Amino acid sequence: MESSTPTAPVSKTSLRAGLIISGLVILLMLFDAAIKLMRLAAAVEGTARLGYPVSLVFPIGLICLACVTAYAIPRTSVLGAILLTGYFGGATATQVRVEDPWFLFPIVLGVLVWLGLYLRDGRLRALLPLRS
Repeated sequence: MESSTPTAPVSKTSLRAGLIISGLVILLMLFDAAIKLMRLAAAVEGTARLGYPVSLVFPIGLICLACVTAYAIPRTSVLGAILLTGYFGGATATQVRVEDPWFLFPIVLGVLVWLGLYLRDGRLRALLPLRS
């Protein structure tokens, strides 16, 4: 079935930049999911410091893994970006609540998720054209 959604052209430079940015976010989030799924001390201590029960470390790791997997698959990358935006929104709210000075970090990651997707996906460029 052919899509009727118009696509904007993507240059090789934009595609490479988008793949690099997206790849870095994916690697970072896979690392985050892995330490949570393995219940490493850093993940357990960090979760407790943020005021969440330690029993939630593993489920949060699963959610993170599901979101980043959806983002990494080209066909579901927009859904993954939406899910990661929600994940990072929750992380930002949590860090603001505990007055953590790193509360901007998940915001930056959220911007990088969408920037990487925008640079590599012509459908998103057609939907949100930037004008100079």
